[in-house]
Amino acid sequence: VQLQASGGGLVQTGGSLRLSCAASSRTFSTYTMAWFRQAPEKEREFVAAVTLSGSTYYADSAKGRFTSSRDSAKSTLYLQMNSLKPEDTAVYYCAAKVGLLRVSEPARYEYWGQGTLVTVSS
Repeated sequence: VQLQASGGGLVQTGGSLRLSCAASSRTFSTYTMAWFRQAPEKEREFVAAVTLSGSTYYADSAKGRFTSSRDSAKSTLYLQMNSLKPEDTAVYYCAAKVGLLRVSEPARYEYWGQGTLVTVSS
């Protein structure tokens, strides 16, 4: 499956952005989908995941501010980010995996998008 992330940009502290991840596969609905991010000189970290049943998981840093959802009819994953902070600045990647276990571990994901840059200015 091919993934194409979009929607990044420059936003001020407290602002909002919505990221999208379009998937090429007709089997999109069978994958667990997730968002990860990587800031300069930092490890890639988990942000959010949505299972094929619609269950969602969030990193502590994302809880209460970010909402991830999926539209199977459009084969698209979304990440609505509100109350953005400078520490949210990173390249955001979408990823897909088969199965429901260990959704926060990047090594478990078989497919990755190219990333979209989010910059939050203070």
